[in-house]
Amino acid sequence: MTSAPDLRGYLRTLDAETLADLLLEQAGRDPRLRHELELRAVAHGKVGPILDTLQRLLDAGTQADLTPLARRMADSCAAGAELRRAIGLYARACAAHRPDPRELADWILDTQLERPGWPAMNLADFAVALGDEGLQHLRATLDGKPRSAAARRLAEQIAEVTGDVDTLLAILAAQPPTPATTLRIVRLLRSAGRHGEAIAHAARTVVHPREGVLALRRAEFRRNPSPDTYRALRAAAEELDRWPAERAQALAQLAERDPAAAIPVYRLHVEELIELRDPDGYREAAQRLRELRALHKRADRVPEFGEYLAGLVETHKRKRRLLVEVRNARIAVPKPGATRKAASLGA
Repeated sequence: MTSAPDLRGYLRTLDAETLADLLLEQAGRDPRLRHELELRAVAHGKVGPILDTLQRLLDAGTQADLTPLARRMADSCAAGAELRRAIGLYARACAAHRPDPRELADWILDTQLERPGWPAMNLADFAVALGDEGLQHLRATLDGKPRSAAARRLAEQIAEVTGDVDTLLAILAAQPPTPATTLRIVRLLRSAGRHGEAIAHAARTVVHPREGVLALRRAEFRRNPSPDTYRALRAAAEELDRWPAERAQALAQLAERDPAAAIPVYRLHVEELIELRDPDGYREAAQRLRELRALHKRADRVPEFGEYLAGLVETHKRKRRLLVEVRNARIAVPKPGATRKAASLGA
């Protein structure tokens, strides 16, 4: 008969980290063992190593349900970095193994409204685990609570998580007007596609309305660069006599970030310069054409530049000074009247 293996002797050969992993995996299946380990950890101030192991198991994608252990660790930690870390690990554990959504909602309410010194948590981290049922329970419970700062903060986060723009706007509008609140409202309206309301709110509340409109137009151009957003940015910058500097920065940033998106904007800029009908405008237009040629190369659209240049020359063939400046910029000019076929791109 084969003798039983010497488990004690084997366990003594393992390093402390491996033993801790084995114990925690078993604790995820055995509530009594888990509770005993938690009591010992708290009694001996060993919260940090437990959190380390919890994180390793979550990172490794363990199948064990670590939510009870992670919650006990969060409840046991003192205020500070360890508590914030424990809350984050609990949120991850809840996302992997969803607990009862109403119980989780009640725990969040308890920690945020009834426990002084607890940090404000990010409700979005628990959104998946809460689901519709948990979020609705949170909202219904808060409706009957006094509007403390903590309750208002939770209500804001619920509106953000559920995408309830109008409720969030109402909460923010009820707060004392500050630059930070105004900026949140403007960004919220803009992200919801309500650009007209965003501009109107900025114009009403920003100390210098035209500054606020320029900031909005700048953000819109960066998010969605196009001839239309470029024109809107130009109009706002011209109101403040800032267009040359604003234009240079916008074009440089766009060319660096997205050559393909920059092409139609640069073309519009070239037309603007040509419309000035003066030598300086023609000279700058030629320089922009060099940059536009480089953008076509970076976007792998070289033949398209030749067609564009042929069309430009055909349209402006009477502007001799413009054609001289284009040649001076070392751009081969197709003959006027040529069809819009690829033009030479050689220097």
